Amino acid sequence: MLSFQKKLTKPFFIVLSLPATAMGFALSVQIAALSWILNTKFGFNLEEIGYVWIAGPAAGILGQVIVGLISDKVWFWGGRRRPFILVGGTIAALMLLALPNIDIIGKALGIEEMIGVAIAVALSLDLAINISFNPTRSVIADVTPRGDVRTKGYTWMQTISGFFGVVAYLIGAFVSNYILIYLGAGLVFLFSIIPTFFIEEPQKLIPEDEVIETNNTGKKTNSLAFLKICIAHAFTWVGVQTMFIYTFSYIKENIMGFATLDQLTNAQNNEIGFITGVSFAVLNTVGFLLPSLVLEPLSKRIGRVKTHMLCIAIMAMG
Repeated sequence: MLSFQKKLTKPFFIVLSLPATAMGFALSVQIAALSWILNTKFGFNLEEIGYVWIAGPAAGILGQVIVGLISDKVWFWGGRRRPFILVGGTIAALMLLALPNIDIIGKALGIEEMIGVAIAVALSLDLAINISFNPTRSVIADVTPRGDVRTKGYTWMQTISGFFGVVAYLIGAFVSNYILIYLGAGLVFLFSIIPTFFIEEPQKLIPEDEVIETNNTGKKTNSLAFLKICIAHAFTWVGVQTMFIYTFSYIKENIMGFATLDQLTNAQNNEIGFITGVSFAVLNTVGFLLPSLVLEPLSKRIGRVKTHMLCIAIMAMG
């Protein structure tokens, strides 16, 4: 174990945040570019874009549940979370490279219907992100002690991941979504690989670290309370996923006044991509500034549960 991990220094928390940052960046690229590129380059209509995005929740149902069940109990390639981060990061990077080349992939495979290829690419990308997301968070819990230090680890993760998310949207808005895609593929791959050289995972998890904190300290997880949390988060995604998929269309039809998603000039499409990128950059700016500046101090004053509840309430109003 390297000394900066033993001492839990700031550089260690930065390195520890890179895998989650990689997956967050991949998701940011997907949000910024997927709907835009499907419409502007491949001519998909609104319904077809929705079909492609269905791959996300489907991948989440399969990927996160399966990985969640097995990742605590496996050990290979020198880690419990490392294999999923490496495999997921590599596949995510490859699928980002595939996004602008759906037509070429379709021709190479002899598939005429591009929507099938688009769904396959989106499904693979989402599955890779979902395979890796939970392990990137779990590794933070595995290598940090419970309490304020672990909260600090997650705060660093959210701050760094959010910052890179803002960078992703600004690149898409002010440079090019194509540059964003190719840059994102390299960053996702590197940020998934680099931490494996610096983070040592414990081969055996300490039992108390696997218990969710409840009022009954030391007892088993309160299943009913956990189910309530799951249901609450499930409903938050109704709004979030809709925003991710249809912001592009809303800007195009309701703000700019175009009745359909086709027959626009490249300049008009780029303008819509610019507005979408800036909008999500604002979203992520709040996301990466709030944890360290507001939420961590607030959680110390009123507790993590009340802070979390307050955030979800504000999100619902938004």
